[in-house]
Amino acid sequence: MAEKDLQEQAIPDNAAQTGQEAPNDGAAAGFDLNTDENQRGTTHLNEPVAEESAAEKLKAELQESKDKYLRLMAEFENYKRRSNKEYRDITLTAGKEIIVQMLDVIDDADRAQKQLDTTDDVKLVKEGVSLVFNKLRNTLQSKGLKAMETIGTEFDADLHEAITEIPVPDENMKGKVVDEVVKGYYLNDKIIRHAKVVVGK
Repeated sequence: MAEKDLQEQAIPDNAAQTGQEAPNDGAAAGFDLNTDENQRGTTHLNEPVAEESAAEKLKAELQESKDKYLRLMAEFENYKRRSNKEYRDITLTAGKEIIVQMLDVIDDADRAQKQLDTTDDVKLVKEGVSLVFNKLRNTLQSKGLKAMETIGTEFDADLHEAITEIPVPDENMKGKVVDEVVKGYYLNDKIIRHAKVVVGK
């Protein structure tokens, strides 16, 4: 019994002589964890957790998505306001170019009217009126206006509006346009007014 006590006392004495600390139970078990940051060990329970939790990450992503959505909505509202303003401006000034060109025709018509009031020369008046109509026609044609050619063509409900039918002596004119009451027009190859016609039967 005395020999065993002497052996147990020898262990701390040897550690003191070599300057080494006696190993603790945690180190002996392979752990480097302690609760005291002043003691040996690299991992302490009071150190902050480096990584965010899954809930915090989700919250941050949700906030980012919300911010993007609000920015997109604001940009879209601005786009709608700009588009509406541009549409109103285009609507108000859509006919400006043609109106400006028509002013020259109106000037010619005013001069022709003055001739009617100051001269008895029918030939001169007819020439003035003819010039006005030709200028008007040329101005409109330059903008894509084109008159339909209907007389002698087959009646086409997509192009013509039949006012009436009349008997015709020529068999070849049956079902064809024999007279034009109101001229039809295209604008850039699209029908803007159907021709009102008389059809042979």
